[in-house]
Amino acid sequence: MGSSWSSAAIKPAPNGYLSVEGTQITLNGKPFVLKGAALGGWMNMENFITGYTGHEHQLREAMLDVLGKDKYEFFFDKFLTYFFGEDDAKLFASLGLNCLRLPVNYRHFEDDMNPRVFKKEGLKHLDRVVDLHQADLDQVYDHKDFQDRTVKVWEHLAAHYKDNTWVAGYNPINEPTDRKYHRLNAFYDRIEKAIRASASQEPFEDISELTLYSGKKSTFAWDFSHFPKPLPNCVYACHDYSPQGTPEQIKEHEKMYAEKTEYMTTNKAGVFASWVCSPLVDMDSARYGNAEDGIPNWEEINKDRFAMLETQLDIYAKVKASWSIWLYKDIGFQGMTYVGEDTPYIKLLKPFLLKKKRLVPDAWGVDDIPVRALFEPLEKWLEENVPSIVDRYPQQYGTKLWLQRVVRETLLSEEMVKEYAGYFRGKGYDELDELAKSFSLVRETICREKSS
Repeated sequence: MGSSWSSAAIKPAPNGYLSVEGTQITLNGKPFVLKGAALGGWMNMENFITGYTGHEHQLREAMLDVLGKDKYEFFFDKFLTYFFGEDDAKLFASLGLNCLRLPVNYRHFEDDMNPRVFKKEGLKHLDRVVDLHQADLDQVYDHKDFQDRTVKVWEHLAAHYKDNTWVAGYNPINEPTDRKYHRLNAFYDRIEKAIRASASQEPFEDISELTLYSGKKSTFAWDFSHFPKPLPNCVYACHDYSPQGTPEQIKEHEKMYAEKTEYMTTNKAGVFASWVCSPLVDMDSARYGNAEDGIPNWEEINKDRFAMLETQLDIYAKVKASWSIWLYKDIGFQGMTYVGEDTPYIKLLKPFLLKKKRLVPDAWGVDDIPVRALFEPLEKWLEENVPSIVDRYPQQYGTKLWLQRVVRETLLSEEMVKEYAGYFRGKGYDELDELAKSFSLVRETICREKSS
């Protein structure tokens, strides 16, 4: 990858822009189904994907303290380069996939200490579908300054890629939630106009740029019931997490998908089934298992998960819905490809990863059995003393997740990230290069054949 992947170096797609006709995405008037995966963990890092704890900005701060500026910039540039390269692109194409979703963190394009100044260097590793994954939604809704900054970033991105027909569309904010409902609609009205105005000098109605929108309310792209009429030439992305455990529950899957896409069906709006992920065999674990989990039938559980993924994809095929699976690459939880046990990265961090299993600091893909006896009395204590906690927004969290979020995912994880960074102390440039190269498909990454 590297700087050679900037949009200026890429020739326009030969077939022009995608557009929306009714519920279908089309190319030159013919239905066109997008099929792909998301490159989560790349330009928007997540702790369960690459093994650290806390949030990306906390990870980067800790790594900067340990490595110093030069080695810090070297390591993360190499990480972004190796994470997705030419061999990954070839594998992607060989699987018949045609859409790569790229979640990005706004901090690549704007510095909080220098707001509203666009960082062009953030474009070095970026291309195709742009998804502004990391934005503080409550702050965006409550503070106009944050709205202005978010819009400004998107204006720069849309202008930069306006002539690049490989860019299928933009997902302005990922999984927004709005307890007041109306604020998100007002923000979408504003940002949609801003993106279109920056993407083309043509009249608003004639813009041929597909725009993706995530759902809102309290269900993280599951509920569109408070949306007004669809915006022009847009598709609406439902996130089809599945709480059903076996492929035999096909009718329930179909019912769930119909509920999530009711708004699109009623209003004849385009549908994008985004964030299709490995199913929840139980509500505490949404990942593929392995022998280290200590579960005797982990291979059978994985077979059920693969079968249910096939069920989901069959549903989309019947209605010709576009889709994107979550996710392409990680360290072994959900990815179509994953970093092998014999890589320098996993070998170095193995003690830390085992500690994470014991203490459960992450929100996703975890088993809380090791700490459940400690937290259950606290959950009971909270519900007895502040009963209103069961209705705290978003309500589907419940007392368990709220307590987990505050204690383990915040306090514990923010302290543990310093320990993670400590494993890199004293590493030279060659060692840092080898650690980053662990994420290279051609070097060490394993393809999960059944998922692919």
